[in-house]
Formats: sequence, structure tokens, C-alpha cells
Amino acid sequence: MLEITDVAVGYGSEMVIDGLTWTVGAQGGVLTALLGPSGCGKSTLLRAIAGLEPLARGDIRFDGDDLADVAVHRRDFGVVFQDGQLFGGRTVTSNVAYGLRMRRWPRAQIGERVAQMLELVDLPGFADRRVGELSGGQAQRVALARALAPQPRLLLLDEPLAALDRGLRDQLAVDIAEIVREAATPTIVVTHDHTEAALMADSISVMRAGAIVQTAPPGELWRRPADEWTAGFLGCRTIVDARVSGGVASCSLGSVRLNLPDGDRRIGLRADSVVAVPEVDGTASTATVLRAIDLPTGRQVRVGTDVGEIDAMASDDVMTGDRVALRLVGERVAVIGE
Repeated sequence: MLEITDVAVGYGSEMVIDGLTWTVGAQGGVLTALLGPSGCGKSTLLRAIAGLEPLARGDIRFDGDDLADVAVHRRDFGVVFQDGQLFGGRTVTSNVAYGLRMRRWPRAQIGERVAQMLELVDLPGFADRRVGELSGGQAQRVALARALAPQPRLLLLDEPLAALDRGLRDQLAVDIAEIVREAATPTIVVTHDHTEAALMADSISVMRAGAIVQTAPPGELWRRPADEWTAGFLGCRTIVDARVSGGVASCSLGSVRLNLPDGDRRIGLRADSVVAVPEVDGTASTATVLRAIDLPTGRQVRVGTDVGEIDAMASDDVMTGDRVALRLVGERVAVIGE
């Protein structure tokens, strides 16, 4: 378990993190995502955990041991940065074996461990390849193998996929998650990408302005954001008041069945929380289609309503200028502050 208590980290007189408390590992699961917008202090926190940034205040403990006086190389943590930071001009084997040589492993064991790691990251034929000949995805796999080779107590991944294209990022996110689970290595991954966090993590902690605002499994996080800022960051572009009675939440955009006690709520809506259908009768909330965009996930429309413009999903026969009925999708509605 990693326990961070009242930690402050700054650069000069500016505190990037001030009074942060966070526990990782208490809820089980191997992989935790630290999710937040750029500049919120995610990478600074990761570097402080690794010992690369000094603390201005507070303490960091791992399995109960205070890390304050533990040097970076003695914390036994593996770190992978965005660019991988491989040793140029060297082979894949030389890179993966680096940490093992520093720990003075016997030569035979190093060779065996490197072979195991390359099998684990699905690069068994790359031992003698120069790292300059690798693709971006292959280079990150080698960086991961190098970090995992010495069997670290904790693996820290700092935006490891940010430099890759979308398709490769999604595939490698799944692959990395499978690799660290197979290695049974507790892992923290820093990311600003919601999809990446969902693909990888057992638990997600949302960070804002140097503070942790919510920690939850992915499904719970999407459905029950802690506050309106978190809901907005997680994609809820429309937030409205709703009144729940008898398991039905009613708002200005319609009604939807939600398993909640009676009372007033704030609900958040993403584009896939609302479906725009050709208007059939006058019983549903209606709107005018202002714009239609075809995305890989389907047609998304911007509609004008009494509460302003909102995004919704629609079938291909819904066009700009159409009058449509809006229907809320219960399992995709976020209930704020529950």
C-alpha cells in the first residue's frame, strides 16, 4: 500500500501540490490511474513518489515504511516516462538488462530474465535489435520490460502512450494492463486521457489543481462523479436539476428511470446520455438539430433546447434542421455527488 499524507511539492515559491493525501492499494486491484487535466500536478506527484522531486512537507510511505530518507535507487520502484528514455545506440537486450546489471545479477540469470521480459512484452525476436530501429509502440514495450525486469515493488508510468497515435494507444493500453497484471506488479499510470484510464485501470483517481477529488472504479466514476467539476471533466457537457420520485428522475429534458431515493438531484449528460429520434408525438421533450457530425461511434448531433445547446446521438436519418424528440438513456446518466 502506498500512503501519501499532507504532501506539498513546489518549484521555487510556487506550490504545485499543497496538502495532498492519497492512498493507493486499499481497494485492491493491480493498476491505478491518476487522471487529470494537463498542469494539475500528476507528473510532479509521480516524480515525488519515485524520489525525483523533494517534498516541501508531508510524508510518503510504502508498505508502512517512510521513504523520506530512501534514495531513488533504493526505493525499488520502476519508472517509465512518456518518451521511454531508452539508451540510444544500444540493443534491446542491453536496455532491458540495465537494471539487472546495476543490481549485480549473475550473467546467466540476466540472460534468462531478459528473455522472459521480451516474451512478456511480446517482443521475443528483438533481443539484438538496436533501439533506434524500433517503432514507437515497440520502444515503449522495451521501456516497460526494462522497468519490470528487476521485479520492482511499484511501477510508475508517466503518460507512457501520449506520443503514439490513437489506435496504437488503445491497443497498447490494453496490452500494458495485461502485462503488469501478469507480472502482478502494483502500478500507477498518469494520464489525461479518459479512454486510456478506462482501458487500463482497476481504480481511477481524479486530480484537480494539486488535489485528489475522487477515487473509484471506472464504472462508478462515470456514473457517480463527486461534483460538477469532475462531471464536466469526465465529459458531462450538460448538467441539469432533476426531481426523483418513485424511481423516475424528471428534468427539463425529459424523464428517465434511475434507482435513486426520492429527492432533488443534479444529473450530468454526455452525448451518449441522450438520443435524438425523429419526432413522433408531443409527449417527449423536443429540439431542433443545429448540426450533425458523423463519428466512428455514430452520428452525433447538436440540438437547441430550452436549456441551451446540448449534444446527443442520433440515427443516420436525422439531419440538420429536423425537429427531434429527446430521450434520456438511464445507464448513461451521471448522478452528481451521490
